[in-house]
Amino acid sequence: MATAGPVGERERVAEMDILRGVALLGVLIMNFVAFADVGWLATKTQIDALPTASVDWWAYEATRLFVGDKANTTFATLFGLGFYIQMSRGEGKAGFEEGYRRRLLWLLIFGLINSIFLWVWDILNLYALAGFLLLLTRRWSTKTLVVVGTVCALYSDNLQEWLVEVFALQMPGADNLFADAAVLQRQDIAINGSYWANVQSMWHMTLNEWLLGGVIVAWIVYAFGRFCLGAAIGRSGLFENVEMHLPLLRRIATIALPLGLAIGLFIRLVRRDLLELPGDAESWKHFAKIIASPAALILAAGYCAGIVVALRSGWGRRIFTPFGTVGRMALTNYLAQGFIYAFILFGVGPGLGLAGKIGSFAVVLICIVFFAGQIAFSHWWLARYRFGPMEWVWRTLTYGERPAMRRADAVPLAA
Repeated sequence: MATAGPVGERERVAEMDILRGVALLGVLIMNFVAFADVGWLATKTQIDALPTASVDWWAYEATRLFVGDKANTTFATLFGLGFYIQMSRGEGKAGFEEGYRRRLLWLLIFGLINSIFLWVWDILNLYALAGFLLLLTRRWSTKTLVVVGTVCALYSDNLQEWLVEVFALQMPGADNLFADAAVLQRQDIAINGSYWANVQSMWHMTLNEWLLGGVIVAWIVYAFGRFCLGAAIGRSGLFENVEMHLPLLRRIATIALPLGLAIGLFIRLVRRDLLELPGDAESWKHFAKIIASPAALILAAGYCAGIVVALRSGWGRRIFTPFGTVGRMALTNYLAQGFIYAFILFGVGPGLGLAGKIGSFAVVLICIVFFAGQIAFSHWWLARYRFGPMEWVWRTLTYGERPAMRRADAVPLAA
């Protein structure tokens, strides 16, 4: 092709779709657990008073240890890897940069709509903003991508929080947002308020915590760093010849999985005051915040390498292949996840209004059931259509033409 265009089905990398699907399960669980827990829509008193409090504690800690920040790390790194693949296929062709900018612009618009009207923690707008920065890296060497990517990836909201405390910086707008009174007010609006009252309540959080509180800066740096690392992985040629790199992937999995889990466990023990260490406990907690992002990078690398290696075995294919259909419809499935948060926690319309009344264990079970439904739906949909619904919209808006949606060999719909 003389001009840049969308990636066709035959050009897709199966391992990337599978890893993206696995990451989406992690994003679903971590987002839901954090949103339903202390600080946003529930107080500590409410969570501790639940009859499931003891098992909820274990479910929350397990989620933080095994999933927290690892799913986002994987998802963001795959975005950077996907960018490199698109760039390598489109660079030099007419319209590549213009098309990619349009793609990011529409992603930004989707994200803004989602964050204002449905899901306050939307990452699409964040990825779009960091994606514009990624366009500037096309001429960078692999070494530069790795160095800059690593430095930026080590930055996080936890590190920014620590720096704010150390240097006594005052971030405007973020005071008292997570005090019990503010949480109970948000909870009451979530359960009893109108849809528009909830939009206003969540926008208040976005404005004061995300924008004025400066959290968005940390997350843009966080995402950009992972994008750069993903682009560097693309440059390595790993996904062009996975079989050749299997020995390396096995070594990464063998080292990164136990190391990442060990550091992650240390962080959880320190933050929960379950480990006796010499010196000041608060200093150790600050240290735990600083190393949280490196630990997530290590464990995410171990997960991804382990899954790719496992796909070479029968048991690995049986477990992980179903995630691929979800990964192929990542935009559709990600946006759909906002509805399950709203349905369970909010009382608007058919919503159950369980904010403050549901613990982490129940949330994890709901996530697993919901995600199983996403796997089934994605499999059914892609047997009949070439793209997910939002993927089709995104392509249409980006390239200015409507691609054929239905498969020529689609499974006939039941009468």
